[in-house]
Amino acid sequence: MSNFYGMKEEDIREYARLIVRTGVNAQPGQEIVINCPVEYYEFGRLLVEEAYEAGAGEVIMRWNDTYDNRQFFLHASEEAIDTVASWRAESYNYYSRRGAGYISVAGADPEAYKGVDPDRMQRREAVMERAVKEHYHLMMASEIPWTVAAVPQKKWAARVFPELSEEEGMARLWKMILKAVRIGEGDAVKAWEEHDRMLKEKCRMLNEYAFEKLHYQNRIGTDFTVGLVKNHIWEGGSETAGTGVVFEANMPTEEIFTMPDCRVAEGTLVSALPLSYRGNLIRDFSLTFHEGQVVDYHAGEGYEALRSLIESDEGSRRLGEVAIVPYSSPISRMNTLFYNTLFDENASCHFALGRCYPTTVAGGASLSDGELKAAGGNLSVNHVDFMVGTADLSITGIREDGEEILIFENGDWVR
Repeated sequence: MSNFYGMKEEDIREYARLIVRTGVNAQPGQEIVINCPVEYYEFGRLLVEEAYEAGAGEVIMRWNDTYDNRQFFLHASEEAIDTVASWRAESYNYYSRRGAGYISVAGADPEAYKGVDPDRMQRREAVMERAVKEHYHLMMASEIPWTVAAVPQKKWAARVFPELSEEEGMARLWKMILKAVRIGEGDAVKAWEEHDRMLKEKCRMLNEYAFEKLHYQNRIGTDFTVGLVKNHIWEGGSETAGTGVVFEANMPTEEIFTMPDCRVAEGTLVSALPLSYRGNLIRDFSLTFHEGQVVDYHAGEGYEALRSLIESDEGSRRLGEVAIVPYSSPISRMNTLFYNTLFDENASCHFALGRCYPTTVAGGASLSDGELKAAGGNLSVNHVDFMVGTADLSITGIREDGEEILIFENGDWVR
């Protein structure tokens, strides 16, 4: 049976074309690197075809296998966990240095790494980050175009729709993913352009306010104030790479986001949705901040995974992103918990623990790590989004002169 579970072939191909031409926006002669799980080989091949059709000079396919990765974390030697072969690191740095575009296909089993030692996974992530630092910097600074999009996976579908058969669950998840990226409702490219204009208008409004702080409150226990760095920039929708190429980093996307001042955060954030982190689910958790860093945390489930995240490095105790998403977003209206950050973060206001996006402060892309940190930006091996948005969430912006302006009420924009 095809991996597309009864979906229209033209819709699946349009999705692949949208990822290539609107997502990463492949340019004639450009190298395109595709990271794709082996289970999705049919869709991966469509991406290859569409990339070459768009004029790519070479398409580099990197197949990966969650089962293989799990066995590595369970059984590999300590030396293997802590070592990255030079050829592996250079393959990332080399293509990024040349301005390649990156497509990442997401959709793994939310509990793929349940039972795996989180500290071994954290160590591996840290050593990989150091080995491919050049690549990560170019991506986080949006110097190169990249995009993340999802396709269904059987265990993911079973987690989202446990009451359905495998075939029914996969078909339902395919339909929801296509709907989320505006496939099947006319011209998807035009729909994305109109959506992008709406997100840019919200960014313009908040950039004009130039708030110093934001105050969050809701009835499940969030009462939290976060500072924003001076000369912060709200971004959302399309981004522009250093080469001038316009791309969409996430498909779908409903958020606008900016850089918090990692030194200024007070109060408690309570999770609104479970967090899938390194193949482990973290549920019913809260984080308490003082002077910018997490000083206490609790979780009803997945405490060890949460501990591993927060204790990864000093920056993992601090915030690197603040993002606003209306509770009435199209993905939220699906009334489905996806157990996948790419979708759940676009149904809920969220924050990220870990590294900031340099582009969200004026001139940030050209700042050194030291200069970025001095400005209030956060540095870390991690960047992990967690959701706090609820139907009753309010957000009040506080300007430098103390003026307070309500911008979000009952989970949605006031203005």
